[in-house]
Amino acid sequence: MKKVIEVSIGSINFTVEDDAYYRLKEYLRRFEETISDKQEAKEVMEDVEARVAEIFQKEMKFSNQVVDMKLVQVVIDHLGEIENNEPEPNAGSTRSAGYNQEYEYTKGSKRFYRDMDEKMIAGVCSGIATYTGVDVTIIRLIFVALAFAYGTAILAYLILWIVSPRAITIAQKLELRGYAPTADNIRKFTSQRK
Repeated sequence: MKKVIEVSIGSINFTVEDDAYYRLKEYLRRFEETISDKQEAKEVMEDVEARVAEIFQKEMKFSNQVVDMKLVQVVIDHLGEIENNEPEPNAGSTRSAGYNQEYEYTKGSKRFYRDMDEKMIAGVCSGIATYTGVDVTIIRLIFVALAFAYGTAILAYLILWIVSPRAITIAQKLELRGYAPTADNIRKFTSQRK
């Protein structure tokens, strides 16, 4: 029989085995130590905890499942091991869709979302721009030109508005850009948004 602890991670309550709790707590502590700015550390840790809670919920088979060491290891595998103290700037970087790409990110699977950070109406054009790497102004001009020329662009926009999910979480914003939602990428992305 193992001792369990009730904890709140990312504003969601979980029941965690004692040894798994201390393993996760140590992992998050080591990660937080890699962030020099304490104000930034608070924001980044909130995003990382939200990602931890998201992974727990995705991996749990039933709602009252106890988080064990195996599940904590799955989270650590998803987020990645803690490596260096500061992200290394990439000298040959370019700007894309509103965010400065001066850091080397770990690549991941790319998924389309509506980009709510750069939206004008519903984030469809900014999502397409971020996903494809094309300037958002060009995408918007294409939609306006097609709307006047054929009228089908309005229908396409409405369909994309309805079927496309919004990029709300940091993990979704990273996936939109083709980056893996690892702890290191979350830290880099959060520090760039300031």
